[in-house]
Amino acid sequence: MHPVTVTNPNQPETLMPIFQRPILAAFLLAALAIPAAQADELRSTLQDQQSVAVTIYNEDLALVKDQRKVQLGSGQNALAFRDVSAGMRPETALLRSLSSPGKLSVIEQNFDFDLLTPGKLLEKYVGKTVSVVRTNPATGNDSTEQALVLSANEGVVLKIGNRIETGMPGRIVYPDVPENLRDRPTLVMSLNNGGAAQQEVELSYLTGGLAWKADYVAELNTADDKLDLSGWVTLTNTSGASYNNAKLQLVAGDVNRVQDEMRYADRREKAMLAMAAPAASMAEESLMEYHLYTLDRPTTIAENQTKQVSLLTASGVPTRKELLLRGANYYYGSSYGDLGQKMKVAVFVEFDNKEASHLGMPLPKGVIRVYKKDGAGNAQFVGEDRIDHTPKNEKVRLKLGESFDVTADKKQTDFKRLPNPAKGNSMFESAFEIVLKNAKKESVVVKVQEPIPGDWKVISENHKHSKAASNTAVWQVNVPAEGSAKLAYRVQVKY
Repeated sequence: MHPVTVTNPNQPETLMPIFQRPILAAFLLAALAIPAAQADELRSTLQDQQSVAVTIYNEDLALVKDQRKVQLGSGQNALAFRDVSAGMRPETALLRSLSSPGKLSVIEQNFDFDLLTPGKLLEKYVGKTVSVVRTNPATGNDSTEQALVLSANEGVVLKIGNRIETGMPGRIVYPDVPENLRDRPTLVMSLNNGGAAQQEVELSYLTGGLAWKADYVAELNTADDKLDLSGWVTLTNTSGASYNNAKLQLVAGDVNRVQDEMRYADRREKAMLAMAAPAASMAEESLMEYHLYTLDRPTTIAENQTKQVSLLTASGVPTRKELLLRGANYYYGSSYGDLGQKMKVAVFVEFDNKEASHLGMPLPKGVIRVYKKDGAGNAQFVGEDRIDHTPKNEKVRLKLGESFDVTADKKQTDFKRLPNPAKGNSMFESAFEIVLKNAKKESVVVKVQEPIPGDWKVISENHKHSKAASNTAVWQVNVPAEGSAKLAYRVQVKY
């Protein structure tokens, strides 16, 4: 094994014939890649890979199943399984033989994820001796000195003879590459092979660095009563490995994980569709209490890559738009007077995740971005909201923003404390007036939702309310185009 040399880029280059430089560069790369201590290892690379399957969960967790064809000797072997994920949780690694079940056992394994770089190589030689080679720029002659590496923290500190030098004084020549420095993440296993020489093996393990999320794009029609929906899966790979032609599966749901053991800090019938939607590229099925999505074709998930895969498409999904003015419960027990001018009215859209609504597929959690075409036919962004995992037959409700043209003025018109109905109880009566204003050229319906505390009853009102819940009164108020409407009500509250 020849020494390994790292050159200071600030030093003048040693003169040599141009035709020799590529040969030297190739030799240095080979020397860096194969330490002497690894010479007797059996190495498995991606060229041996037969197939790979990746199952990605929410919250930065994935299961990798890597099948390879390897050549082993009889008895004990040292197998270096290269190009595994740098985020592997080695305690989850499991190697098994597919062609000789029960004939291959793992005695010991080491996960080498400390990758070979000039900085890492220098760190490994702190407290050890290296050679420093300097080139005379005038003559081109080399001189060599022995140096003790004292520190590699934020630069290099060397002891050369009786002097201390900082910075890189020349080319540093290392006698060898440490055994635990690898050019790629590698799982090194000591094996006992009682089977055939050539075997198909599968290495499975959990890893971080692979994540997915769902993103949706919806486009509302002119009347805001239908939308077209597209779903995309966004994959991000920062695991330090590539997965070529992988069988991809995604798990949607909240899988419990033991946090203390985490190594990383930092889921009508189709013939009645108004428009025929293309078949979804991901098949869905139940998996215990989760949902599993399987891509219908192999895909490559390259290292340090973000890619998108189609999840679903649906057209003509019936949609309901709602303008909502939501109140508060604090002003029912005291006198407040004016409660707000030009109050914002929230805008919501909702639809049903049902086959009758042209959907009916469990929707993974993600962000739905909503667009609508303007008068010129250009799609404009009108809001977004995040949804949680939504099962089939559930409702999807999105808050898009607040209305520009629909506002409200609200005040308390009367308040009085009533005689206590019983010891330890209090009773209040208050009246309210809400003026809803509509600057649009068409009429709108505003839903007024009031959370009323305690034991309450409405004793007078100019619009009939409904009791949506034990503490909620709701009024549906029609507001004419470019006009206004008033809601007035009186309520008694007992605490």
